[in-house]
Formats: sequence, C-alpha cells, structure tokens
Amino acid sequence: MDYLFESDRLGFRNWRDEDIIPFSKMNTNQEVMRFFPTTLSEQESKIKMEEYRFEIESKGFGLWPVEIKATEEFTGIIGFHEVTFESDFTPCIEIGWRLDQPFWNNGFATEGATQCLLFAAKFNLIKEVYSFTALINKPSERVMQKIGMVKVGEFDHPKIEIDHPLQQHVLYKTFL
Repeated sequence: MDYLFESDRLGFRNWRDEDIIPFSKMNTNQEVMRFFPTTLSEQESKIKMEEYRFEIESKGFGLWPVEIKATEEFTGIIGFHEVTFESDFTPCIEIGWRLDQPFWNNGFATEGATQCLLFAAKFNLIKEVYSFTALINKPSERVMQKIGMVKVGEFDHPKIEIDHPLQQHVLYKTFL
C-alpha cells in the first residue's frame, strides 16, 4: 500500500470512494459519537468525507483515513481541520481523531496524532495546532496530554446548545 505517511502500525492515505461504508458505519455508532452532539447519517458522512477530501487536496493536510498497515482495515480518521466557528482562538488548525470502537484502547489515537504532528512539522505545513473536546471527554483529553499539548483554557462551544452536557470544552495548544 502506498501511504502518504505512516507510523509503526498505522498508514495515512487519501480518501477512496469505498471508505464511505466503514466511515458511515463508524459515524452511526452511538458509542463512537457519544462526545458529539449527534450521530451522522450516511448522507451526512458522505458530505463530511468530501469536505475532508477537498481540504487535503487544497491545503495539503486534513483528516486522513487511517488504516492498520498489517490488515489494511479502515480504523478511523486522524489529522487536521481548519476551524472557523467564532471564538477568541479561531480561525485555527485543529488536530483531531475519531476511531471506530473495535480499535479503541490500543494507543492508535496517540500514535496517529503524534505522527500527524511530525508530518506537519517536517513539511512546515502548520505553525501552531489546537485541539479541543467536551470537558467530559477524558479519553481524548488524555491523548492531547500524551502528544505534548498544553491546556490553555476552557470555553463554551458556540455550536452546542447552552446547558448541553457537551457545551463546555477544554482547549489545548502546541507549536510546531
């Protein structure tokens, strides 16, 4: 397999049309999406996939499909995304990850995010990177800490309803 870049166990590649099946399946899983306001339908997943594909083509970075090199299984998405909602730290580039449930607790998010940061630094793609998640999403916050990011604050996400359990977010940052 020709990967754009890789870590020890993971390969990062461009999107393929057939990715819609595992990507959509992952996005309809209530447990995978528990820290997002809602699950995504197959059509919503298709729109997201095209947005991510376009971002990679136009900017040289984005949320890449990730697979386990040994099996070539679609594992999820890890990478960067330009954030434009209104806040005191936007616009910015966010690093994020979403892995399908069978691949949790194997260190893949940490390994993949670390490799993305190395890739971005090597090619001077990004100078500073943010990451954020709902305050209650401790697993993702631990990944942010493990990849060397520093907590710079908390904020109420402007796209999530007031008093929603996911509205309060932590904000992390690192420089490349």
